[in-house]
Amino acid sequence: MVDYREILRLSSDTTLSQRSISILVRCSHHTVKAVQTAAKLAGISWPLDDMMTNLVLRAKLFPQTAKQTVKYALPAFEEIHRELSKPGVTLSLLWNEYCRDCTEHDEVPYMYSQFCEKYRQWARATKATMRIQHKPGDAMEVDWAGNTLEIHDPVNGEISKAYLFVAVLPCSCYTYVELCGNMKLENWLMCHVHAYSYFGGTTRLLIPDNLKTGVISNTRYETVLNRSYQEMASYYDTAIVPARVEHPRDKSHVEGTVKVASTWILAALRSRRFFSVEEANEAVAEKLEELNERPFKNRPGSRRRAFLEEEQEYLRPLPTKPYEPAIWSPDLLVGYDYLVSDGINKYSVPFDLIGHKVNLRITRDTLQVFYKGSLTAIHQRLLVPQYHPVVKPEHMPPEHRQYLHYNAEDFSRWADSVGHNTGKVVHMFLTGGREPEQGFKACTSMTKMAAKYGEKRLEEACSRLLLLSTPPSIRTLRTILQNNECRTAFSQSANADITEGNSEDLPSMPEHGIIRGAKYFRKGGASK
Repeated sequence: MVDYREILRLSSDTTLSQRSISILVRCSHHTVKAVQTAAKLAGISWPLDDMMTNLVLRAKLFPQTAKQTVKYALPAFEEIHRELSKPGVTLSLLWNEYCRDCTEHDEVPYMYSQFCEKYRQWARATKATMRIQHKPGDAMEVDWAGNTLEIHDPVNGEISKAYLFVAVLPCSCYTYVELCGNMKLENWLMCHVHAYSYFGGTTRLLIPDNLKTGVISNTRYETVLNRSYQEMASYYDTAIVPARVEHPRDKSHVEGTVKVASTWILAALRSRRFFSVEEANEAVAEKLEELNERPFKNRPGSRRRAFLEEEQEYLRPLPTKPYEPAIWSPDLLVGYDYLVSDGINKYSVPFDLIGHKVNLRITRDTLQVFYKGSLTAIHQRLLVPQYHPVVKPEHMPPEHRQYLHYNAEDFSRWADSVGHNTGKVVHMFLTGGREPEQGFKACTSMTKMAAKYGEKRLEEACSRLLLLSTPPSIRTLRTILQNNECRTAFSQSANADITEGNSEDLPSMPEHGIIRGAKYFRKGGASK
């Protein structure tokens, strides 16, 4: 029954057209127009009382039709089903013929929407198959063939399987096939790219099976696609509409083409031995051309001829550059080493992403890191495993970045820039062990002292350190700086004596370190 209340409610919104209301209420726009006209004549408008049901409204709006029951002519569904199997016959054409018959016999025909619905109900009840008319260039159906081709390893003789990808344009049945070493996502995407290139254009719809590499889930309420698959479809401006689960007839053309390709390509090559997938693909390409040139059995022409005459001009143009397949990783938690992995090597991300989840977009040549949809890092991808991770200095914390500059030349250059005595102390640290790296810790401590106390004061402290102890000690140098024991005048005279080479005129100091002064004894000496 028509929902008269809903039509009047929606009609109160002046922004909605009659066709929009008809779509929302699921009736014809003629019905909407008739209800609006009758309501205006009857003076009925929204809002309505709750007691004003649809039955009451029907009696008020259409008092004559409410009293009589209209008998509609029942269509001949079996004849309709037989006629639909003929080329070019559609439900719209059959409905027009049905309406003419009803007019000749003074019968009331069903509206087109009810005519189609009743036919579909009859088809479901009788398990009939409705013929679906495909527009040229509208869709591409894809699937993997169940049969495989054997590839022989020329070295050890091992046999591996190659899988056949099949793509078909339903209108012309024009076909593309390609062999792959596996059915993983990257090959799946590349086969689509090659298919579009072979056809010379793209389609409005892409109809795959519910394989896990492309479709994560396909329920009655929603379809969740693989992110990489969705990205590829967006690049080619096509919409992915997977077949319903356990409904292979939704992509009947590719199902039939898979059987044909298994016979005329895979079975035709069964006696040949191939040593690589590339070699096998050359033979498959030759058989593909033969298949597309093969004449139809039930209609004139061939797949190629039908494509060139009926479908080619309706394909959408290809992008200027072919799509570069990209694989999106699931959420990855960044560890304390601020590294992520593509399965082959490890790459750095900005250190402030430690503890956060990121996504990787992996192509053949690049690796991109996304955080909440924003690109945060990009690396040149390495296809050969490396022992060390790929780390960019700008991704490192400041202290880690500074560690990269730890070498004897940089320490010596810095010390000489501070002063003569600082350079001597650093030189002693770098040459005091078996290797220069043993003195890096002491040199690093001196750079921190320079930042804290200033380079001038560090130079004076190093001058005093050279007078007090040999070899120098970081603990002694820190004590001098903390106690401010370096005197400018003394340091300057000491610097002058050391610079002029008059070290023999300096007072001799014991080799065991700092001498206890009078201040120590005024406090009572050592603790008892």
